[in-house]
Amino acid sequence: MRVPKGEYMKAVILAGGLGTRMREETEFRPKPMVEIGGKPVLWHIMKVLSSQGINDFVICAGYKAEVIRDYFRNFRSRNLDFTVTYKGDGSIEFHGDLPESNWRVTVADTGPLTMTGGRIKAIEHYVLGERFLATYGDGIADVNVAALLQSHERSKALATLTTTTPVSRFGVVNAAQDGTVKSFSEKPRGSEVVNIGYFIFEPQIFEFLGQNSVLEKEPLVELARLRRLNAFHHDGFWQPMDTQREAIALNEIWELGAPW
Repeated sequence: MRVPKGEYMKAVILAGGLGTRMREETEFRPKPMVEIGGKPVLWHIMKVLSSQGINDFVICAGYKAEVIRDYFRNFRSRNLDFTVTYKGDGSIEFHGDLPESNWRVTVADTGPLTMTGGRIKAIEHYVLGERFLATYGDGIADVNVAALLQSHERSKALATLTTTTPVSRFGVVNAAQDGTVKSFSEKPRGSEVVNIGYFIFEPQIFEFLGQNSVLEKEPLVELARLRRLNAFHHDGFWQPMDTQREAIALNEIWELGAPW
């Protein structure tokens, strides 16, 4: 399902963290640039949103921001054949069209140590006066954005976050009190409900953000206290990429036929 016709919305993607739990991957590049199937996980997130009608992106870069800047500045030459004419002005002719040709990408350096709320505060001038979607740059989900928007509008909240119930990392053994094993459950869904991003924010969100704020702490806690925070539950695919193990898992899912 696509974003309703006539509903324009930018997507803000948090892509500036240090990625300390993936040091083997992030020593030379930011975590959102770790590749899944030969493309940065950031590209996959954008592709999912683009398939639903969101094509205007603001990327909140920070740690090793130059890697993200270089990737998008040279996106055409990375993905298309081209001819360089060295005589004269050294013009470049690109051959073919990009599936991403309707994308508009703003890369904003929001600082290497800035917290999540501060990063969003830093790009206020790029979304001034607009409702926008915001999410994390290190996890993939097939969230239905149109349904998310409907939930947000029904709630009349200032902010909506998306939740899910994660699948357990481990298989579960069901045993009787005497120790008799009754059954096995291979990585069932647990009981915890977690925030996976995919926020919808009204412009008033900036009144709750400061340069040093952590989005998930004071701003969202205050919105919840004021009963202005809505939750939309996602039952579909979601896979975070916090560790090397999860990056490997995402690549294996991609090779088997990704559901996103």
